[in-house]
Amino acid sequence: MHLGGVFFFFFPLLYLDDDRVVCFRAAKLGAQLEWLEDGGVKMITGPMPAVKEDELRQRPVWFNSMVSASTAWKDSRNDPEKACSFGDGTPLPRNAVLGCLQILHEEKAAIPWRHGDVLLLDNTAVQHSRNTFVPPRRVLASLVK
Repeated sequence: MHLGGVFFFFFPLLYLDDDRVVCFRAAKLGAQLEWLEDGGVKMITGPMPAVKEDELRQRPVWFNSMVSASTAWKDSRNDPEKACSFGDGTPLPRNAVLGCLQILHEEKAAIPWRHGDVLLLDNTAVQHSRNTFVPPRRVLASLVK
């Protein structure tokens, strides 16, 4: 299964051996899976709101991967120009995507890492990303609800 940049969505589907169970659980999460000839899977979701209400802080937050999917995920399976679209299939306007990317760059806070560092973050309070790096790099992550 190719997870791409939507690991959080697939996390409940990992380690399942039965494709029928995977499809059933994906459907419960609001996704449709399309199995590809190379053994990968295409995930189809939507429509999904770009903003979510942070109940703890009582405020709206930008909570989506639209900018990443539309600017960074480019390989044999992912075309950034077609990654996100309106409900009718029309791609998002490139200038709107790039405008959102610019805002994210202006608002980011780069945290320098040193060996042994630990970082905890609330994904509903801040958006995380990654910059380019020189291997080797080892990051251990844990998702907590």
